[in-house]
Amino acid sequence: MAGTTVADGGLVLRAFDVAATAAGIETEGPDRDTARKYVLDTMGQSKIAVFRALLGDEDRAEQGNRAFEAAYEALIDEADITPIPGAVEAIRALRAAGVKVALTTGFSRSTQDRLLNALGWNDIADLTLAPSDAGRGRPYPDMVLTALLRLGVDAVDQVAVLGDTTSDIGTGLAAGARIVAGTLTGAHDEDQLRAAGATHVVASVTEFAELVLADRT
Repeated sequence: MAGTTVADGGLVLRAFDVAATAAGIETEGPDRDTARKYVLDTMGQSKIAVFRALLGDEDRAEQGNRAFEAAYEALIDEADITPIPGAVEAIRALRAAGVKVALTTGFSRSTQDRLLNALGWNDIADLTLAPSDAGRGRPYPDMVLTALLRLGVDAVDQVAVLGDTTSDIGTGLAAGARIVAGTLTGAHDEDQLRAAGATHVVASVTEFAELVLADRT
């Protein structure tokens, strides 16, 4: 969602800084710089997995993750969270054409629900999924495959995946989706997305919807 269909004004990094301090990572210096770079590189992955990799201790990872979720949810109320331009229209166009739409996230279910509520998006998609709904988060294929099963899609080659991070690309490829597209509205640039194996790179979700609809004709 964030960076692909939703612009959150850099809320992930702001919430991470709060959480990193709570987990005992020094506020300045090489450890914090390394942690920030890792968060950027792994953007889109399940946040608890990111904290486990950074902290190497389950208790501290869970503490950091709880702090992240609390900070993100608190900041939602003061941040300028808006749909990526054209996102609502793109989703509606896909659904009107009979394409099932699932919105996935690396956040917890409660944080995703807060985000959906803030946008008024509770009914915009056919399905919404967080890692806890599927098993594992990105870059594993679980959320894509769970969406396929729950929405009654007949085969993985009838699935198209869009995301703004290399983790999204890894998820789509691992699931066997026919289209695994990167969008330039979020965390990673075209070179990173193509290096990760994206089948397409699009300017935004609007172009992705056009790609999917053209692929069906």
